Amino acid sequence: MSGPHPTELALTAAERTALDRVVRAHTTAQQVALRARSILAAAEGLNNSQVGQQVGVSREAARLWRERWVALQAVPLADLTIEERLADAPRPGAPVRIGAEQVCAIIALACEAPAQADRPISQWTGREIADEIMRRGIVDTISPRHAARLLKRGISNPIWSATG
Repeated sequence: MSGPHPTELALTAAERTALDRVVRAHTTAQQVALRARSILAAAEGLNNSQVGQQVGVSREAARLWRERWVALQAVPLADLTIEERLADAPRPGAPVRIGAEQVCAIIALACEAPAQADRPISQWTGREIADEIMRRGIVDTISPRHAARLLKRGISNPIWSATG
């Protein structure tokens, strides 16, 4: 067969047993089980296209998980479990600065009448609610636009309000 050959993947008995356990467990997330099946198929000597066809993923996904597994094989199982090896990589971007509890407190504040906070307005504006959020110490700093965005997201979609 022409083209580049995939990286050779050999499993120890302990790794194979642990991967089989992950695949068979009823509580395993489906994405993790799919990745474990991909690694087991790659260990049988299949190339990335064959792994993809057998497991039901793209060739690129089979290649990605083969290379990740090979890169992490030097780390002992005692230090990095099978589940940790098959977990998603950290996402790029800045970490969340406003947690779920803070978002809930902001939404609770928005449900109050501005008059209860000694504000001479009938409805909250972005600037007024941002000032009140900082005055109450919910967060140190927040822009009026971001405060309004959080409220809009929280009111229109309750699931998003819990995730910040």
